[in-house]
Amino acid sequence: MKLLLAEDSALLRAGLEQLLAALGHSVTAVNDAEELRACAGSDDFDLIISDVRMPPTMSDDGLRAVHDVRAADPSQPVVVLSQYVAASYLDRLLEHGGFGYLLKERVSDVDEFVRTLEEVAGGGTVVDPEVVTALLSARRTGLSQLTAREREVLGLMAQGLSNQEIEDKLVLTAGAVSKHVSNVFLKLGFRPEDANRRVKAVLMWLRHTER
Repeated sequence: MKLLLAEDSALLRAGLEQLLAALGHSVTAVNDAEELRACAGSDDFDLIISDVRMPPTMSDDGLRAVHDVRAADPSQPVVVLSQYVAASYLDRLLEHGGFGYLLKERVSDVDEFVRTLEEVAGGGTVVDPEVVTALLSARRTGLSQLTAREREVLGLMAQGLSNQEIEDKLVLTAGAVSKHVSNVFLKLGFRPEDANRRVKAVLMWLRHTER
C-alpha cells in the first residue's frame, strides 16, 4: 500500500516507517499537521496514519488535519494514533468507513496493528475500546454537541486564557467570544448562576481530552 505517516516523534516515526517498509509498503513520512494536509492534498494514498498531538500547537492538530482531509474526501482511509483519548471531531470522522483510532500502546502488538491497517484500508472501522468509552461519556456530558469553534474556545479556556486573550488569539470580537463561551456553558448543562461553571467546563474538557 501507499501510506502517508504523520508523527512528530522522530523515534516512533522512524520505527513505524521501518516496520511498514519491511512489510512491503511505500511510506511517505511527515512530522506536522501542515505537512500532512499538504501531502494529502497533492497525492493519493491508500491509507493515512496520523498522531493526534503534533506541531504547530501540540494540541489535537493531527486530529484536526485528518478531519479536514476526510471532509474533502470522506472515502480516504485514516488511522489515528494517540497516547491519550481525544473525543473531539470523532463523531464526524466516524460517519464514514475506513477509519481507525488506536492508543499508541496497541502498536506494540505488531500483528494486531497490521490487521487494523488492512481492515481500515479496506473500508472498515476499528476503534480502541477506551476511545469508545470516552465517546459514549462525551455524548452523555454534552461535549459532542459543541461546534468546532466552541471546542476551540473551550480548549483555549483549558489553557488558562481569558476571554480577552481568546479574542486576540482567534481574532474574534468580544461579543463573538462571549457568545461561544455562553454556548459552551449551556450545552454542558451549567446554569448562569453557577459561579464555578468555567472551572467545571474546563475540568470536563480535560477529563475527555488528556487521558
